[in-house]
Amino acid sequence: MAAMMLKYEGQRFDTMEREGDTVGEIAYRRIRLHIVSGQLKPDEKLKLDDLRQVYGASVTTLRELLNRLAVEELVTAEGQRGFRVAPVSRAELQDLADLRILLETHALRQSIDRGDLDWEAEVVAAHYKLAAMERDLMEHNAGTIEKWVAADWGFHYATIAASRQPVLARTHATIFDRFARYHMLALTFRGQPAAAEHVALRDLVIARKADAAVDLLTRHIHAGVAHILASGAFD
Repeated sequence: MAAMMLKYEGQRFDTMEREGDTVGEIAYRRIRLHIVSGQLKPDEKLKLDDLRQVYGASVTTLRELLNRLAVEELVTAEGQRGFRVAPVSRAELQDLADLRILLETHALRQSIDRGDLDWEAEVVAAHYKLAAMERDLMEHNAGTIEKWVAADWGFHYATIAASRQPVLARTHATIFDRFARYHMLALTFRGQPAAAEHVALRDLVIARKADAAVDLLTRHIHAGVAHILASGAFD
């Protein structure tokens, strides 16, 4: 069961149908991804009839899904006026970064303390995939930011997957979604410094050096925020 949860959470941005999925669950993952990826723009009006055509779910189901996404703060509910994609701001990005650091550093310490050999193997495998995406981006291949964000999530999730704190993990995943949206909207990658930090974080995690890993993760997130803001996309 734990391995299956790791697999599914590591594929959080994958919209492929899974065994036992309902139409609503598939639609939920697709809408969430399209908000995070920027295909549905900040403040965009979400018209139920249009969504029904695109996502193949009933209007009743879509209302339920949009209310669910409103709880996750990816959507805003406007009472009788319907729903919109949540807005973005520099201030929110800073807040999300602080909350991500708070949750992820705590989970990382727990994971380093509790992880076994199988967990180490998952961390290495997730980093291998991420490194391949980063090489593509640094070679100026177009259209891979979305895949990179998915691989970045897969790696960071793998590092904390042994924390055995499901409530924290679910909360962190929601914050990561909102944080990742800024990367997607900025359409920019920090390049070699980010790739090098991922390599170093992998090695510190495997070596069980919790203090150094937490320090690096904190600096890594702050550097990512600075890079996103420097893109000018949120001025």
